[in-house]
Amino acid sequence: MAQLQAIKSCSSTNLAFQAAKREQLVHSDKICCSKKQYSFQELGAKASGLCGQGIGQSRRNLTSTRGNQAVRAVLTSEKIAELSSAGNGTVLRKKLNKVVLAYSGGLDTSVIVPWLRENYGCEVVCFTADVGQGVPELEGLEEKAKASGACQLVVKDLREEFVKDYIFPCLRAGAIYERKYLLGTSMARPVIAKAMVDIAREVGADAVSHGCTGKGNDQVRFELTFFALNPELNVVAPWREWEITGREDAIEYAKKHNVPVPVTKKSIYSRDRNLWHLSHEGDILEDPANEPRNDMYMMTVNPEDAPDHPEYVEIGIVSGIPVSVNGKKLSPASLLSKLNEIGGRHGIGRVDMVENRLVGMKSRGVYETPGGTILFAAARELESLTLDREMIQVKDSLALKYAELVYAGRWFDPLRRSMDAFMEKITATTTGSVRLKLYKGSVTVTGRESPYSLYRQDISSFESGQIYNQADAAGFIRLYGLPMRVRAMIDN
Repeated sequence: MAQLQAIKSCSSTNLAFQAAKREQLVHSDKICCSKKQYSFQELGAKASGLCGQGIGQSRRNLTSTRGNQAVRAVLTSEKIAELSSAGNGTVLRKKLNKVVLAYSGGLDTSVIVPWLRENYGCEVVCFTADVGQGVPELEGLEEKAKASGACQLVVKDLREEFVKDYIFPCLRAGAIYERKYLLGTSMARPVIAKAMVDIAREVGADAVSHGCTGKGNDQVRFELTFFALNPELNVVAPWREWEITGREDAIEYAKKHNVPVPVTKKSIYSRDRNLWHLSHEGDILEDPANEPRNDMYMMTVNPEDAPDHPEYVEIGIVSGIPVSVNGKKLSPASLLSKLNEIGGRHGIGRVDMVENRLVGMKSRGVYETPGGTILFAAARELESLTLDREMIQVKDSLALKYAELVYAGRWFDPLRRSMDAFMEKITATTTGSVRLKLYKGSVTVTGRESPYSLYRQDISSFESGQIYNQADAAGFIRLYGLPMRVRAMIDN
């Protein structure tokens, strides 16, 4: 069960969350934000009455009908007319009621909080998802959010959901982007964005916001999820709007608005960590000719420094989904954590690649995925027993498209869901265990078994058997090679 912690606000207006009405709520604290929600028309009328100006928006309504239900999507133009707020003379880009911000507590998101309040006249609810990034990144968030001007902080533990509903389906599908990337960040964004939509509904927010830059993939992944789950939510992406161009500008803005600047040491790398992986970008990695430094890695030891003796690990799998390590059944998140620990000390799962970003440019990234690398090796080897040639070929071909959809942020696309149903069906008999040897960065399969194995020793043996008559091969070869014989006859 995911844990939801709502941190008490500083406003005089408090609304109590009722545990019976909210899923996954561990304790119900009070929040300060107003529950009132306004439609686009109400916001326009409200603003016009206060300031003598309306909100000039270009929008069109698309209505589609499924059964007796009408689905209304409101499409708002990217260019929003400026609107003066009441009383203080500040120029607003648009009046919003309440915004849920994807919040990390770092410099960027700390600055976004006052920027949203200043430019949209809204209350800001900070949301932090625990997807396994580690305790240090979650410490002190309450104080940081309050100091930045947020009216509320919500922290939600998504680790089990992340592994069970996002990582394991990709593993079952065999989804790998461009031959190497195991989709660590790509899988995490939709689970976070989905939680933001849920929180927005719970607190009565009319908008969501993120701190993704305009050059990366993550902006697409967040916003496609928002569109799929609640197309009427406004989306604010400060990095595509504000005049802040870098860290120094952000620090200056923070000082101007009395926002404490995070004092943590600035990493020379851009990193993203969750329970599945740790990614590294930037600095010397921007030149693909440069070798990564050894001190950059955090989840895995240098394979050269790994133990001199191999370690064996056995993975239990049921219908394509891992369920146990060395005979011990574990929850999805606990299983992955265990394998990260085991694989990390043997230097397993380091990948250095140049990938094609969704927005068109190439980027170089280095990834550490110790547990995931072990799981992919185990799943692939078990399938060699349980799937026949045609099934493997079709599954592998679809896995490429599946990975592309996940990488592009289309997790909630009907096509991915349909493909996932196929993957679930085709791996229904992929049950058994795989034994692996881990040694200085390598993963070697030493054994695999399944009650649904298509491998028959009595057929495959070089000894004579009753099922397979070797003499039958002559006719098969003549028919199979007939097109080649005909072509040769014509050429001669």
